[in-house]
Amino acid sequence: MSGPRLPILTNRADTLKYVDGVVRILDRRRLPEEIVFVDCRSYREVAQAIVDMVIQGAPPLAYAAGYGLALAARQFRTMPAGEYRNALAQAHRELRDTRPTGADIFPLLDRALDLALSAVAEGRDAEAAVVAFVDAQIRAGDRAARLSGRHAAGLLEDGDRILTHCFAGAALNYMLYYALEAGKRIELIATETRPYLQGARLTAAQAREIGVPVTLVTDNMPGYLFYRGMITKYVTAADSITLDGHVSNKIGTFQYAVLAHHFGVPFIVLGYDGPDPDRATAADIPIEERDPEEVFYCRGVRTAAEGIRGYYPAFDITPPQYVSVIATERGLFTPWNLRDYFAAPEPEDA
Repeated sequence: MSGPRLPILTNRADTLKYVDGVVRILDRRRLPEEIVFVDCRSYREVAQAIVDMVIQGAPPLAYAAGYGLALAARQFRTMPAGEYRNALAQAHRELRDTRPTGADIFPLLDRALDLALSAVAEGRDAEAAVVAFVDAQIRAGDRAARLSGRHAAGLLEDGDRILTHCFAGAALNYMLYYALEAGKRIELIATETRPYLQGARLTAAQAREIGVPVTLVTDNMPGYLFYRGMITKYVTAADSITLDGHVSNKIGTFQYAVLAHHFGVPFIVLGYDGPDPDRATAADIPIEERDPEEVFYCRGVRTAAEGIRGYYPAFDITPPQYVSVIATERGLFTPWNLRDYFAAPEPEDA
C-alpha cells in the first residue's frame, strides 16, 4: 500500500496565482469532478469571485482579495497620484466587504493598502509591493496550516473515527497526513454541508486522496452517530476565533459541538495562526447572511417548493465551553488560555 499524499487543496500556491495582471483562482465549486481555474483581470472580478464562492475558506479568500488589490494597483497606475490613492482606497473597501465573517481578510487588506500607498509616495511599483506581500502571506499561511495540522495529529489516537464539518482547509489535510504517517488507523466522517456541499465535494475527495477511509453523512445524521458511539473526535476549522475563546465557523458547527460535549467527545479546532487580536468577544464577529435563494438549490437544481421563504446565515458561533482544544502553529491552547498564544515562541519549522 502506498503512503499518504497531499492533495491539491493543501498548498495555496497550487490553487491561487498572480501572473502578469491576472489572478487565477481554482474554482472550488467545480471540484471534485473538474479542475478549472477562473481568471480575474480586475479587482471587481476578484471581489465577485469571492462573493460567488469560487474560493472559500478565511485564509484563501483573504489572499485572493490581496491579489485583487494588486490588480487595482495595476488598473489605476496611470492616474495622477491623488486619484490613484483614492482608487486604491475604494478597491480596498469593496474587497473588504466581500465576506465579513472570516477574520483574515481585514488585516491582510489593510496592510496591503498601506504598502501600496507607501510605494506610491516613494515612486515605487505599488502592484509589485502588494504581490510580494501576498506571496509572503501565502507562504506563512501554508506554514501555519502545516504546523496546526501536525499539532492536531498528535491528539488523534489509533482507531479514531473523526467527525468533521464543511472543509477545514489545508490544516485538515496535514492532520490526516501526519496521523497516517505515524501509523495511526483513523477514519473520517464528513457531513455533506448544504447548500454548497463542501463536505461531500471537498473534504471527502481530499481525505480519499490522502488515503483516509471516509464516510459521507447528511447534515441531520450526526446526533444519531454520537448516540451510537460512532464518533470519537470532532474536528473543524475556524473562520474567526475571539480572544475569549468563541469560535465562528460554517453554520452547523455549533450544533455538533453541543452534541460532542453532551457525549464526552473532544472538539478540536484547527486554529491556524491563532485568535484574532481585534475580536475580543462573540459580539465582535459579524455573521454573513447570504442570499436566501441559495438554500432552495443544490448544485444548480432547485430542491424546494415554490412560494416559500429561505434563510441562510453562513456561519455560527460556538461558545468556549464546548471547545476542548485549539491547535495552532504555536502549539495547543484551550479557550481559557488563548491569550498565551501571543506570548508563545514563533515556530521553528519553516
